[in-house]
Amino acid sequence: MSQFFQIHPVDPQPRLIRQAVELLRQGAVIVYPTDSAYALGCHLEDKKAMDRIRRIRQVDDKHNFTLVCGDLSQISAYAKLTNNTLFRILNSHTPGPYTFILNATSEVPRRLLHPRRRTIGIRIPDNAIAQALVAELGEPIMSSSLILPGETMPLTDPEEIREQLEHQVDLVIDGGHCGFEPSTVVDMTDEVPRVVRRGKGESEPFERG
Repeated sequence: MSQFFQIHPVDPQPRLIRQAVELLRQGAVIVYPTDSAYALGCHLEDKKAMDRIRRIRQVDDKHNFTLVCGDLSQISAYAKLTNNTLFRILNSHTPGPYTFILNATSEVPRRLLHPRRRTIGIRIPDNAIAQALVAELGEPIMSSSLILPGETMPLTDPEEIREQLEHQVDLVIDGGHCGFEPSTVVDMTDEVPRVVRRGKGESEPFERG
């Protein structure tokens, strides 16, 4: 049965954040809030936990995971920020409800890469709990939107999440209502940005011209 932490959405309790991160380091799969919707997360190096998330979502090994980061300096370790324009775009839209598809560096495990391209999804959510978890962990959280099989929208109620997933995840973090839209996904691997999925983040800035 999963643990259930109620963490203040604006001022996360350090003790509970430390406990959640310790679970991540031990191989846990957790549910945690972001600025767009709740997400499933695990440690970057933990293949077994990643496979558990795939089973929960009922997706195959081609499913793209996202690295949830704390800031641009952390992103630069995992994605190639090749020019000033790209850096400015990321700087002006993070933190926020966006996932950016970027060319990956050699630091990203091969199993996380797009099967045909060396790309990775990166995001910095504007959510105090997500930010606190990443800061305490000291590295990105490997994540996937909490959209269950047969559904098109993420779960939003922490109590409902606990009821449905209490035997499949190790921890559910109740950070209050955080929305029901997934992040907007923007492919930044070419000179012209391409919106892959419209979600909570405004897509218009990336569709001009």
